[in-house]
Amino acid sequence: MKNHITPALAQDLRSQLDASTKLVTPSSPDYGTAIMRWSDTAVRPAVWRRGIPSDWKFASQHQLDLAVKGGGHSTGGTSSSEGGLVIDLAQMRQVTVNEEEKIITAQGGALWGDVDKTAAQYGLATVSGTVSHTGIGGLTLGGGFGWLSGEHGPVIDNLVGAKVVIANGEILNASETENQDLFWAIRGAGHNFGVTVEFRYQAYEQPNPIYAGRLVFSPDKLSKLMNVLNERHWSPNPKAGLHCIFAKPSSDATGPKINVVLFYNGDEQAARKHFGGIFDLGPETTSLSSIPYPQVNELLNDMARPGGRRALKGATFTPPIRIEFVQWLWEEFTRKLREEPDLDQDRTFFTIEFYDMTQIAKVTVEATAFPTRGFYQGGMLGITWSDPRKDDQFREWGRYLQSKCRDEIKKIVAQPQSGTILEYANYSEPGDLNYHAPFGVNQKKLARLKAKFDPACLFHRTNPITPEFD
Repeated sequence: MKNHITPALAQDLRSQLDASTKLVTPSSPDYGTAIMRWSDTAVRPAVWRRGIPSDWKFASQHQLDLAVKGGGHSTGGTSSSEGGLVIDLAQMRQVTVNEEEKIITAQGGALWGDVDKTAAQYGLATVSGTVSHTGIGGLTLGGGFGWLSGEHGPVIDNLVGAKVVIANGEILNASETENQDLFWAIRGAGHNFGVTVEFRYQAYEQPNPIYAGRLVFSPDKLSKLMNVLNERHWSPNPKAGLHCIFAKPSSDATGPKINVVLFYNGDEQAARKHFGGIFDLGPETTSLSSIPYPQVNELLNDMARPGGRRALKGATFTPPIRIEFVQWLWEEFTRKLREEPDLDQDRTFFTIEFYDMTQIAKVTVEATAFPTRGFYQGGMLGITWSDPRKDDQFREWGRYLQSKCRDEIKKIVAQPQSGTILEYANYSEPGDLNYHAPFGVNQKKLARLKAKFDPACLFHRTNPITPEFD
């Protein structure tokens, strides 16, 4: 049981802070801004501390609930605390580049847009999220997929080092040569082991623009489109990526359409050759061009803009995806939008991703704590609404669609590859995954490391791990 922080405790904490650290309480004029989140469902009343403490004795001694906020994109409230203490990394957004070694160093509060734009100044890029205003911390520590994953794997496979403040206040460097066990753990389960205040990423030369953009198809083209996407599965290309999205293509559209967001790390001619079958289907509209890599990661920003009450539900697919099932998903998705006027039609969507998974699957599940490896494709339902009285209703609908996706993949995948966990944790909310073993075959090792680095479970907000003591 965690205690709530009282005004007296807040005053006690304030007396221990240096002048450079800001404490925000419910009586502070900027308190409302401090507790804002990407999703309104994640807003919680708490005491806010801008900065990183040298130790966590205050929170642990008073048994306070502790949360850490980076980009604030969690819809389940994992970066918020009901009456507890929140460490806000928003002022820690510096990004630097070692051009010779091609290493990007980013502070823990940086957003992916900060990383992308800074790296681009040196003709470099690294694997990053597909929405530029997402924080680097949560996405990295949970695995991290992006447009460059086909070439370079998930974000964690490009993480070469980190600086972590663990529960006793010690600041540790974690890499393949220092604190290797901690480095293993933070690559997939990092939320459980401390506050990562610095990330170091391997970067790659990115001198050419990306051919990318959006094609919009009418609903009657869905079956033919899925046929083409299933056929493409047999000839993957690491330079290519695609999201098939059920959503309104623009705010002035009359309703949801089939959106195909394309990515090709090369020129237009090569892209059109690779995606030719999709172009042949005759899209209603086409918006494609050669653009810098940072702009590619802004293509989905409008659909993911902050505000509103939100829920995310992850799903997993393995091509060839059964066309009848995708058709059912479309019909159920559009039915709900028609019947529920409180749903934000501009920001409610369903996505099926298509990446070349070779680089992701070639690393064993045991090599890092990240349990989601294999030749599977991710999917996500994003729900946005405004009426708090409908929170349970819309989350239940999300769980319903999620359960249907689980049932579908169970028909195809009897046994996941090499003990992998099929569902990607970053696309899920607390309670969506197997509560007892969200990290699959890595669970036992992580439990022992939890006992070493955080025996009192100070860090417990995302897929919490129960420590296992010798």
